[in-house]
Amino acid sequence: MTLGAAPELLVLGYLRNQRLVERIDDIDSITVDWSVNAAAVKTRAGIERFDEKTAKRVVTTGCGQGTVFGELMGDLDSISLPPASEPSARLSQAALYGLLDAVRLQESTYKSAGSVHGCALFRQSELLLFMEDVGRHNAIDTIAGWMWLHGVQGADKIFYTTGRLTSEMVIKSAQMGVPIVVSRSGVTQMGHAVATKLGLALFGRATNRHFLCYCGRERFDAAPEAARA
Repeated sequence: MTLGAAPELLVLGYLRNQRLVERIDDIDSITVDWSVNAAAVKTRAGIERFDEKTAKRVVTTGCGQGTVFGELMGDLDSISLPPASEPSARLSQAALYGLLDAVRLQESTYKSAGSVHGCALFRQSELLLFMEDVGRHNAIDTIAGWMWLHGVQGADKIFYTTGRLTSEMVIKSAQMGVPIVVSRSGVTQMGHAVATKLGLALFGRATNRHFLCYCGRERFDAAPEAARA
């Protein structure tokens, strides 16, 4: 279930985020066939332990009922994010406001009609990529696919989403090495727990100049504004 803006990147990001394929060089081709609403992926040497990796499936909270495989949910200890002491892995209040302003100015289906979710990749307040799809999982997978295809690292990046920060969204962000996530919406209890475990900063209810920092405060450089008369 997708709007179909970048289906090949969506498939690529899904394979990466599910850890079904370890290296992009392992993929020979991705072919999307709209006549049967399917994508065919050709790898160079198959997928190691495919049956084992896909044996346990968990239905996600995403629109369209996506799937997360059990091995992914139990492999958090292998994820490593840059330390909060690195300046590029931090977010200033001014940069957060700039990010939210860039989202506000972005023309989108979400703004004009709703019923979709948008995700964006930022370097501080610089918008690098904006994607919309039926569900937030599709949108973040498409961004992950774009990052993988172009060799873009996540250590100095920020993810933005209009959707809830669930555990699946937090894990997908962390797997791409992105240490900071901002959402227009809120956060689930499990999303908060996973983010805390991984050392990821979560900002929710973020719009205009309003936001909540749920966890990862050590990655945030606050600069409170002077009180207005």
